[in-house]
Amino acid sequence: MSKAVCVYCGSSSRVAQAYWDVARDLGAMLARQGYSLVFGGGKIGLMGAVANAAMDAGGYVLGVIPEILRDRELAMEDVDELIVTRDLHERKETMIQRADAFVALPGGFGTWEEIIETLTHKLLGFHAKPCIILNQNGYYAPLLEMFERAYREGFAREEHRGLYRVAESVSQVLKLLEREMP
Repeated sequence: MSKAVCVYCGSSSRVAQAYWDVARDLGAMLARQGYSLVFGGGKIGLMGAVANAAMDAGGYVLGVIPEILRDRELAMEDVDELIVTRDLHERKETMIQRADAFVALPGGFGTWEEIIETLTHKLLGFHAKPCIILNQNGYYAPLLEMFERAYREGFAREEHRGLYRVAESVSQVLKLLEREMP
């Protein structure tokens, strides 16, 4: 498998068209640049959109899904590799192990939790892989402001800014990956 980029993103199908477009663009561009995709294994929402776009562009796609979600027929079974885990914890651990970099697209509670846990693992030295937050249409501005507040109020140190990068577009994500991929 080539260098793998894990994409965290929402599974909701009730989002604006702009979010669908960025998910498809990212999946296709990752594949065209020779990156493999690691994703949450679901066929719905942006998760399915990014995976389908990567497959359509000829990319290698690895899905990681907990048994309970596969059993609800939410798994994208036609990916190159599908890993079924016992639970969400094992899913996240597997995704972190199999990826060389991480990108957070807009998403909800699960997406936020995944990127925050990945940043925390990096902070604690469990990995040193690039973490990129795609702040499309300012979606992550409130989270980034919370990070700023943590710096101002002493809950995070200035050097923690190096844990992540912020991109405003798919092309910026690709530039960051090229520059920071191990």
